[in-house]
Amino acid sequence: MHKTRNDLPLKTRTAVCKLLNERLSDLIDLKLQTKQAHWNVKGPSFIALHELFDEIAAVLEPLIDSTAERITALGGIAEGTVPVIAKRSSLEAYPLNIADGLDHVEALASAFGVAGKATRKSIDEADELGDADTADLFTGASRELDKQLWFLEAHLQADQ
Repeated sequence: MHKTRNDLPLKTRTAVCKLLNERLSDLIDLKLQTKQAHWNVKGPSFIALHELFDEIAAVLEPLIDSTAERITALGGIAEGTVPVIAKRSSLEAYPLNIADGLDHVEALASAFGVAGKATRKSIDEADELGDADTADLFTGASRELDKQLWFLEAHLQADQ
């Protein structure tokens, strides 16, 4: 941990940075999975889904950046390299053999559900650690992940 004048105790900052790095890995993985879908989607809804996936990936970028910047503001090191993300992400590996638009929507909806659940759990954990600012960051991320999940699931709910 780097020295900082942030008044949160070192023990708190260390634990919160670990938690933030876990969510950072999920968010980066989620963005990469969304781009994988964007690049490889096929079918009658191609253009609509291609554009939707690109918009969703763009929405994730500020969440990734805010999470990484919070880590460094607390004196930690944002760990966003591919090997770290591959090891740490709580998301399932994205299937590389799908092309159909709804299959991509289903895969992404599952990933967004997992990321949202982990983020909501992290709100409580940050709160228990005494870091209201990080809990607030996670609350905003959770709200945005839920919104993007809604956009995805709208494509799956029409026949229910």
